[in-house]
Amino acid sequence: MDLKLRDQVAVITGAASGIGLACAEALAREGCRVALWDASPRVKEMAAPLGWGCVVDVRDYAAVQAAVVETEEALGAVSHLVHAAARGSGRFGFPFTNLHPEDWKEVLDVNILGTVHVAQALAVGMMARRAGTMVFIASVAGQIGSQTDPPYSASKAANLNFAQCLAKDLAPYGVRVNTVNPGMVKTPLNENVWRAWHDAQPPESRLSYEAWAEAKIRAVSPLGRWQEPAEIADMVAFLSSARAAQVTGQSINVDGGQVMHW
Repeated sequence: MDLKLRDQVAVITGAASGIGLACAEALAREGCRVALWDASPRVKEMAAPLGWGCVVDVRDYAAVQAAVVETEEALGAVSHLVHAAARGSGRFGFPFTNLHPEDWKEVLDVNILGTVHVAQALAVGMMARRAGTMVFIASVAGQIGSQTDPPYSASKAANLNFAQCLAKDLAPYGVRVNTVNPGMVKTPLNENVWRAWHDAQPPESRLSYEAWAEAKIRAVSPLGRWQEPAEIADMVAFLSSARAAQVTGQSINVDGGQVMHW
């Protein structure tokens, strides 16, 4: 299926690893000129075979604005955003009183304000050109209230809501905004969730990452296996394409059936 993305410019945040990197790879395969953004300097190395890399902290709005200018000078006007930059608290949050209010700040700064900064900086050009797409990588945690990491869960719920606000605002300009919600994906962020749980358990209750993940997948996923980053990226590429021209304001789960709405 030709997604008609060839020679269009896409920005992918959080692109040095995990789902962000998989999205960059998928869009590059479709012929996009991809800009990989990440706070880690490693993004330059990961971008080398795919496109162009930019070190940028999405918490810094001025830096995000500068990254847009640099990206468009290097590749051309940005038509697509895939926003995958996110972080968890690194703490086991059940019950939520295990966390101090200060544990919330950096998560909300990255996951909520970072999303606002990137969307705000790129929306202006898309509106002027009356075309574009944005896909936010949220999480099933934002739909079901995951007790494992309440700051992360709450921030992903905010992403879902903000995407719908944007979809309504930007629709008259021909700009579409959607959200993709992964479930259990083997990424560094997911491993950090296990580590926070592991470190909070008494020694006799601890499980290896593999054993913990297998038990959790059996409990929550009807399809019974990990989602791979590339499977998330396939949905992102479709939503970014003209094949999804009538899809906006939607929340699409790629979660092995973990969340089913009746």
